[in-house]
Amino acid sequence: MRGEDPFDEGAGSILRQPKAVWATAGAAVVAFMGIGLVDPILPSIAKGLQATPSQVSLLFTSYFLITAVAMLVTGFISSRIGGRKTLLLGLALVIVFAALSGTSDSVGELVGFRAGWGLGNALFVSTSLAVIVGAAAGGSAVAILLYESALGLGMACGPLLGAALGNASWRYPFFGTAALMAIGFIAIVCFLKEQPMPARKTSLLDPIKALGHGGLASVAASAFFYNYAFFTVLAFTPFVLNMTPYKSGAVFFAWGLLLAVFSVLVAPRLQKRFGTLKVLGGSLLLLAADLLVLGYGNHTVAVVCTIVSGAFIGVNNTVYTELALGVSDAPRPVASAGYNFVRWFAAAAAPFFAPKIEEWTDIHIPFVVAAVAAVAGAGVVWVRRTSLVHRAEELEPVHATEDGVSVFADQAG
Repeated sequence: MRGEDPFDEGAGSILRQPKAVWATAGAAVVAFMGIGLVDPILPSIAKGLQATPSQVSLLFTSYFLITAVAMLVTGFISSRIGGRKTLLLGLALVIVFAALSGTSDSVGELVGFRAGWGLGNALFVSTSLAVIVGAAAGGSAVAILLYESALGLGMACGPLLGAALGNASWRYPFFGTAALMAIGFIAIVCFLKEQPMPARKTSLLDPIKALGHGGLASVAASAFFYNYAFFTVLAFTPFVLNMTPYKSGAVFFAWGLLLAVFSVLVAPRLQKRFGTLKVLGGSLLLLAADLLVLGYGNHTVAVVCTIVSGAFIGVNNTVYTELALGVSDAPRPVASAGYNFVRWFAAAAAPFFAPKIEEWTDIHIPFVVAAVAAVAGAGVVWVRRTSLVHRAEELEPVHATEDGVSVFADQAG
């Protein structure tokens, strides 16, 4: 894959895919939009529901806490009812809970509905890549590229949708997401046929058992610290910038574009030139430096550093995905579930603790803590490099096995 152009118009081109692939990838874009959707309207939600920043930040905490726990369940479900039914179940839950979120009369209701949304999103996102791999032309390397492109596009467009609709009312982005997901539901019903059932059913404990592998546990631990830094940017920075929905949406749209470009185009080239672990460690340290400057700079500097952080986050997302999928001998869906189970807890923790830390100290310290977390992630990579370096050096973008076994990626990221 690294020596080929995925956009070449040949048979393996990313652009020449069946309708089922485009239907699933399109729904994945909307699913990832749901993560950053509330970013530009967080201050508006706080004002509309008379809530504090720490209360509103629970929109992320409930969402990702349920997502983390659901990682133990998604493989169990999909291996029994099939990928197509799991996708549709996830989409149905998102449609219902996104619509209910728009009807909330208190921040408690909204937090609860976001938790249900997180369950639906976990079911969909954890299954979508495997479905894309099963249907895509060009092998799993192209499928992963499609998946990561959907991630970047969704993360970029989510804030735009939130800003465009949220400028009129903070409720409208939730209704808009429900409508878009309904379109995705219809597209999958029409264009995606049921995928072959896996040969072995996944148990609830398989992802936990997979973490017994030292390499996978190390990747998950490092990603835990990284995700704390990542979601400090995503969930806390909007309160620091304190901009109108349109301006905040523009900032996070630019952030998402950098995330997409560096995830899909830049990260593989850096890995090929410098090696996986050097790229990951260096990107984590650069993210830490960026967070420190963001925390102590003026408003203009904070805007620039927020956007620039998307580049480091994009690189990290891709590298962590490949390491998690290739570092152990566990089946890739199981390894991915165990890895995601650990790292999403940090995504739930950061939105809760960042505003609390500000209340206890000042506005700078949450970014200091996030920077320390990023350095800790790099430290885990360095200390545990012997358990990672052999597989990391040999790691290439994942290709489908001869028997057609599907793979999962993480993401949300």
